[in-house]
Formats: sequence, structure tokens, C-alpha cells
Amino acid sequence: MEPKNTTFPSTYTASDWEDRLYTLWEKSGFFNPDECIKAGITKVDAEPFSIVLPPPNVTGTLHAGHASMLAIEDILIRFKRMSGYRTLWLPGTDHAAIATQSKVEKLLAGEGKTRADLGREAFLKRVEQFAQESHDTIIHQTKKMGSSLDWSREAYTLDEKRTLAVRTAFKKMYDDGIIYRGNRIVNWDPVGQTTISDDEIVYQEETAKLYYLKYGPFEIATARPETKFGDKYVVMHPEDERYQQYAHGDTLTVEWINGPIEATIIKDEMIDREFGTGVMTITPWHSHVDFDLAQKYHLDMEQIIDQSGHLLPIAGEFAGKPISEAREHIIAKLAGKGLVTKIDESYVHQIATAERSGATVEPQIMRQWFINVTKEFPRDGKTVTLKSLMQDAVRQEKIHLLPERFNKTYFNWIDNLRDWCISRQIWFGHQIPVWYRGEEVFCGIEAPEGTGWTQDPDTLDTWFSSGLWTFSTLGWPKTTDDFQTYHPTTVLETGYDILFFWVARMILMSEYFLADIPFKTVYLHGLVRDEQGRKMSKSLGNIIDPLDVIADYGADALRLSLVIGSTPGNDLKLSTEKITSYRNFVNKLWNMGRYVSLSFDAGNVTPKAKNVSDHWILTRLAEVTAEVTAHLDHYNISLASETLRDFTWNEFADWYIEIHKIEKNDAVLAHVFMTLLKLWHPFMPFVTEALFQTFAPNEKNPLMITAWPKADTLATKDDAEQFKLVIKLIQEIRAIRSIYQIEPAKKIAVTVTAGANEITLTQNNGAIFQHLARLSEIHVIATAADTPQNSIIVQAGLLRAYIELADVVDFEKEKKRLLKEKQDKERYITTLETKLQNKNFIERAKPEIIAAEKTKLEEAHKHLSDIDHHLTSLS
Repeated sequence: MEPKNTTFPSTYTASDWEDRLYTLWEKSGFFNPDECIKAGITKVDAEPFSIVLPPPNVTGTLHAGHASMLAIEDILIRFKRMSGYRTLWLPGTDHAAIATQSKVEKLLAGEGKTRADLGREAFLKRVEQFAQESHDTIIHQTKKMGSSLDWSREAYTLDEKRTLAVRTAFKKMYDDGIIYRGNRIVNWDPVGQTTISDDEIVYQEETAKLYYLKYGPFEIATARPETKFGDKYVVMHPEDERYQQYAHGDTLTVEWINGPIEATIIKDEMIDREFGTGVMTITPWHSHVDFDLAQKYHLDMEQIIDQSGHLLPIAGEFAGKPISEAREHIIAKLAGKGLVTKIDESYVHQIATAERSGATVEPQIMRQWFINVTKEFPRDGKTVTLKSLMQDAVRQEKIHLLPERFNKTYFNWIDNLRDWCISRQIWFGHQIPVWYRGEEVFCGIEAPEGTGWTQDPDTLDTWFSSGLWTFSTLGWPKTTDDFQTYHPTTVLETGYDILFFWVARMILMSEYFLADIPFKTVYLHGLVRDEQGRKMSKSLGNIIDPLDVIADYGADALRLSLVIGSTPGNDLKLSTEKITSYRNFVNKLWNMGRYVSLSFDAGNVTPKAKNVSDHWILTRLAEVTAEVTAHLDHYNISLASETLRDFTWNEFADWYIEIHKIEKNDAVLAHVFMTLLKLWHPFMPFVTEALFQTFAPNEKNPLMITAWPKADTLATKDDAEQFKLVIKLIQEIRAIRSIYQIEPAKKIAVTVTAGANEITLTQNNGAIFQHLARLSEIHVIATAADTPQNSIIVQAGLLRAYIELADVVDFEKEKKRLLKEKQDKERYITTLETKLQNKNFIERAKPEIIAAEKTKLEEAHKHLSDIDHHLTSLS
């Protein structure tokens, strides 16, 4: 029989549909919540649901992590749009100052040029051209993922509106004394010649030498002797019994690299008594920890290394040398004085390197711009700080982190938060809105009037502008309709790796400027790794490019691969095999649609249950709809998709479609399938829209704005429960066929005994039994008196079936096979039990290994029980 819709393609080819459907969605205007209201799709007073897209850096292309982010957010947005919310997903990109400038400088280097050769103005034009090209690539990739973003509201961290927001924010913080310019220790990149943030540091493990040096009566250990020229403070724990004879503030003269120096004893609890000898000297100018200690006790600070990584005159004859070159010469000099006690050549430690330049980061005390996170100011009748506002937002549960275990990580970072260095010595970015004329200093949104003013040459840390993202994108500093409607945003979905660098700073900015939170929930997704759990990298050759995957498998398959099995805070393994399996699932859904089209009648989709099988599928559909809705409401995206997948593949495809071939309730079949398209749409927007358009080619509105299904049963639950007995009995018969290796083509006879109600149930569903259990005949009797000999008994509730195997199975042969299988299983169980009773194994094995062994044991016992059951039946 041909489909009633003769235009239904025989196969689904993603590339034939995806671009066409995305264009249809864009032209409809329904990515924009205002257009949904105008069309009457969304009520004016509907509850808002808003997400601002974490802005990708305009430095190249999107990777698998971005694809994961886009898939998760689009699922939430499409679900809420269909559920009637006033839904806004606001797109944008980040200028990513250091990363973008670094990319362009590398391109210039290939031409034999530097930024200085071009000059600031020409260089910035070159960077802006690169950023625009990268932006266009990113937008193209984002659309290929099916992302239903409101492009009419697209923002850029360096556009005019965001520039106004940045300057307004800077000026207010400056006027309030929160932003200040001062000398503090910062991360300095000696190659890039700029300060960098903590997230722009890559720690690389290195095996190096640890030098033990004699420092007067003490022994100290260091991996960096080149920083020790100015060390005149020796620090130890106040409770360290080895050094009780020394008091805090005592002084002593010690022989050192360039002659005798006067050293001062400092007693402080921060010293680790277990490391080395429990004594250390400090270098306040070149260590964050030492700087804090020097500030605490008002100690002198002296620079040893200049900003290009060379030693200063304090190093004596080593002045001007690169630190890596000078190190061994310094040790040789110390050894000549008898001050080297030993050298450990297997010391493993982490070296801080600049992500962009690869240089070893050299902490330096420099005059920079900072945000003071501990300055007190009044708020709602009490005194607060930026740090306390950031703590209270999460502690008072105004903001919920998913998963909750990241609360501990968040507080650990906030509790130890230092003043934030916001200035960078690069040209690309928001130039600091401060001007100088002689001793005069002017901070303003616009340049000061008059002549002779020079603007501060530094630019702002990118995180400053992106910290304003949730409200600068909605029109702040103006009080716009968007701002009043959609802020605080509903959820921020981003990677757990930028919890501190971005999420916390958005909380800081929003709390300070708005006295409000930026978002209510933070969904932290994990990293996307390869099938072996390795981070994707060019060096490993294991990068999975989203565009390549979409070209080969389609966007829907990629989306499912990125969300099924993915839970907040946990990394996800992605492989070609996984993507292939979900491409197959997409095709499975299309083939279901082809079958439904054979009997589809647009005028007959109101379901009316005629048989218990109809009651069952309609009841299960209502249950699944409720479960999926609840999971999505609670951001359990993987559970929602798994629930839907299992129902679609197992219950609908494997059971109801097969039942429909017998009972032919076309309206129920069509209703269930069309409901499934709606439920699946947030996860697989392309194939579901393609099916919807194919079934309803004249439909004015796309599937993406149809109403989310309600969990209406439309059926009787008691009848649904009755049909579960039919399914259970068929499954038991199928299991027997599998155990005794009965060929699919071979039909068998079954006799069923049951009570009066069950007899009626069996008789009414006889055709289903015969078709799905592959029976030659089914006899129904009231008592067990006439049950056949040489049969296997299976049961479902009060239904008992006697499977006649006399002419099908060699009983003696089966007994021997099962007895051997039982002996093998008993030996396997003994091995597992012995292993789990082994004390050494229990103490040394990882918990997950032990749990896996226990699971194996449980499964083996169950299998043994099944074997015993079948042996009993054969007897």
C-alpha cells in the first residue's frame, strides 16, 4: 500500500533538509519572543524564560564543547517556547582581547611584521577585520547546530552599546573607590608583555632540580635560585618545635649569594612544616604567596627580575642575564661558598606558562588597575563587600549551582579572592576610560574637553566586559523593556571550567550595579572528551569537528550524542560510534514516520481507544510526557532524552507499530506519533520539523511553535495494566525461544490457563500473541487438567502458558547443555566470591571496581537461578 502522502521521501538525508528548515525558522520570526506575542502564540503576560548565550571568542571556529553548550541551551529554549513561556535566547560573541590580538600578531609574524610596524590604529583595523571574519564563521556554525537564537538582539562585547555599558560601569566603580590604581602583584607574561588573568595560565608538569641551600643555621629548598638574591626574610611555622629558639622578629647575619646579609625571622601559620625542612625564604616581588606575607608584616619588597625575564643589578655579576641561563651559574657560586647541601634532580612541580605566548609567567609587582573586592560599602542598612555579595548570592540560595557539589569549589575560590587586576598592556579591547594631563586625572564615559589630555594606553581585561553580559545585552545602563522583562536571566549554561573566571564575575558585577543576581540557576556542563576520556587536542589528532560531523551524520545525531549520557558537572565521551548510533536512531524515527504515513489521515487524529493495547499506549504516552516534562523542568536533559528514546524505540516501534499491523487503530497511531514529534523536537529539531512538514505540508506555522503536549491519559489505566500482562507473557515466550535457540521461522504452540478475566484478555488478543510470539496456535483453557506434556511453563500474573516443545526441542540434549552451563556459572560465582572476600583486593581496589565485581556476582546468581528454573521445567 502506498503512503497517502505520496511526497513522503523514502529516506531522510539531513543535508537535504537542514539549511532549508533553518531558513524557514528564521523567516518565520519566531526566534524573537516579540513576534510570538504578536502572532498570539505567546501571551503578553506569559512567564519569561531567558538565557544569554555564553559568547564564543572571535578567534576562529567552534569546537565540540561549544556544540554541547548550543545543544543543551537550544533544548531548554525550544521546550520553554513550546510550553508557552516568553522565551528569549540572546546571542553574542566576545572580542577575547588577548586571544584575538595574539592570533593576529602570529599572522603578522608570518608576514615578517609586528604590531609596532603597523601602529595602533592600523593594527586595530587588522584585528577587527579578523574578528569579523571569525564572527561570521561562528554564526554560520551556530546556525548549523539548529540554534534558535534571536538574531535581532545579537550583541558583541566590543560594540557601541557594550562600550557604553563598560565605561558606565568603570566610572561608577572608580567614583565609588572600588576601582583603584596601585602597586600589587600580577601575572606577567614576559613575551606577550602584558598582565594576564589566572585562566590564561596553563600549568605544565616539569621534572626539575630542587636545590637545598644553607641559609645561616637553616636549610631552605628552592627550584628557582635566581629569585633569591633579595631574600632577607626567613619564615617558619610558630609551632615548629625544631625552631623554638627563634622568635618572630629576631635578626641574624647570614652569608648569601653576593655576600653577608641581615635576615629577619618571621613566624607564620601559612608555612607547611612537612615541605623540605619547614623553613623558607620569601621573594615578595615574584610570588603571590610571598607578596601576601610581606603585606601582612609590612616587609620590604625588592624586584629581582625585569619585565623581559632578565636579572636586575641586584644580581651583581649576573645582571642582564636571562634567568634560565643564569641559574646554574648561581648554583655554582653558592656551591663554591659551601652553601649547596644537596640537589634533588627528580623534583616534580607545576610551571605556570602563558597560554598564548608559551612563556613562563613571572609574577611582578606593577602599577595596574584593580577592583577592590574587600572594600566595605553600605547596602540595605548593612556593610558589605564585593566578596560578601558574591558569597551571599549562593549561600542564601538566590542562585543555584548544578550540580550542587560545585558550591564548595565556588566558596573555596571566593573565600580566597584577591583584588582583581583589570588592566592589560595590549591594544585590542576596551581602552581604559581615564585620561591624564600633568597631575590631573579624569575618568569619564566620554573624553574630557580641552587639549593636552592623554588616554591611559592600557585596555580592560576581557572578563570585565563579559562580566556585564547578562544585563549589558538587555540594554543597561538604560532601563529598557528587555531589561525589565528578562533580567535576572533564568539560567546560565556554561562549562564548569569557567565557574570562577566568568560566572563569579557576573555575580560580582550584577550584585554591585543592580543589587540583584544575574541568573537564577547555573548549569555547569563538563568537557567533551574522546572515547578514551582524553581531552581533544591537535597534537593527539582526536579533535571532532562539529561541522564535519553535521556534514556526515546530520545535526540531530550530533545533538543527541552530546546530551544523552551527559549530566551537569561531568565530562562526556564522544566517539564516531556513538554519533553513528544516533544517526541510526534519527533514521529509525523517519522510518516510523513512513509507516504512519501509510494510514495517516489529517482529519482522523483524535484518538479513541478501542482495545486494551490502545489504552496501554495512550497511558504510557501520558506517563512519558509527564516524565519528560518534569525532567526538562529540572534540567535533567539526559534523563528526559533517555526516557523518550526508550519509549519511542521499545514501546512504540517494537510493540505498538507491530500491534497496529493487526488492530489498525489509525487515529491512535497518528496521535502517538505526532505527540512524539513534539516531545522530540527540542532534542532533534530538524528531523522532527521535516516529518511535521511532510505530514502537514500546508500547515502555516512550524512545529517549533506548536504547543507542548499535555499529559492527558485519554485512556483507562486498568485496561492499560491488563495489556501489560499480554506484553509480559509474550516476552517470556520470546525468552524461551531464545534460550532453546528456536529459529524465528519456526512457529510453536502454546496453551494458556487463567481466570475468567484473563481468558477473555487472551482470547481478545490472540492475534497479537500469534504475531508477536510467532505461535502456530494458542489454546485457552480454564484449568490445568488438560495441559500438554513435554512443555515449558512461563507466567505473567495469573496468565500461565505451557509452551509445547516436544517436536521442537531435544529435551535430553538441552538438559546436558544447561547442566554444563550451570557448572560453568557456579565456578564463575565461586571465583567472584573468593575475590570479594580477599582483604587485599578490597583494600587496594578502587570503589568503582569493587562495585562492578559485585554487580557481576548479582547477575551471575540471577542467571544461575534462571538455569535452575529451566532445568526444573525440563524435568
